Amino acid sequence: MHTPDLSSRQLRAFLALVELRNFTRAAQACHLSQPAFSALIRTLEEALQVRLFDRNTRSVQLTPEGLRFEPAARQLLQDLTLALGDLADHAQRRRGRVHLAALPSLAAGWLPQIFADYRARWPGVELVLSDVLSDPCLDLVRNGQADFALAAGGARPADAGELRARPLVADSFHLVCRADHPLAREPRLTLRKLAPWPFIHMRRNSSVRQTLEAALHPLAMNTVLEVEQLATVTGMVEAGLGISVVPTLTLYQFSRDSLVTRALQLPASASRRIYLVQRREGSLSAAAQALHDQIIERFAALPSA
Repeated sequence: MHTPDLSSRQLRAFLALVELRNFTRAAQACHLSQPAFSALIRTLEEALQVRLFDRNTRSVQLTPEGLRFEPAARQLLQDLTLALGDLADHAQRRRGRVHLAALPSLAAGWLPQIFADYRARWPGVELVLSDVLSDPCLDLVRNGQADFALAAGGARPADAGELRARPLVADSFHLVCRADHPLAREPRLTLRKLAPWPFIHMRRNSSVRQTLEAALHPLAMNTVLEVEQLATVTGMVEAGLGISVVPTLTLYQFSRDSLVTRALQLPASASRRIYLVQRREGSLSAAAQALHDQIIERFAALPSA
């Protein structure tokens, strides 16, 4: 069965004539000349292949088919109006949903203010955050669950296939130890001077561990514990169980009087690089693009870590 193509102008003209029962007044209500208005009604009837109105010099009345079509016309026009309004709300960021995947260290220390600023500007947009390691970040973007991700790696985490990665910042490393530890006062820190001391390492699947091991090779640290979370590193170091090496963007975790953090002079190739990763094909929604641009702007304002 052929489905006729109907326009909103035709539907509005039909409903105006239903209400006013007069071609002249209905044309005026639609801001059209009477010939143009009559042509809209005629093309609507031709598209539907039925006569909708009985008209003579004295009156305009709905036919039985017109009576049957009236509620459908009202529903069609209402649905179209709601759909266009919803689209406009999303385009203007009055509504929408943005899903960001991000490294836990960034999600806890750097993103909260970004989210607060975004929410203050566009309170109708729902924000979703997955705070996971780099590989799960990439998977969430790859399978379409996340709009984009903040991931890390010693090299581009996704520079081929369906993902593309934009470098944001190179994150250097700091020693973290207790304030009473000998390394807190060591005049010149080197990785070789760190090697003998008990060391708290992140798990091997973390970007911190992978980047650090590449920088340390072939030097091996005296690992006494492997942990999942930076907060755990903080507690273990504070308890005197060992020292650790952490990225600059995570130093907020170690801001305690009992701890000391000191920059390590490592080759530029030893930095942890942070990337914004998104699908290569397709565009972001207006709401996601706004968050994307806000993050790019804030990272650009950061001094090199």
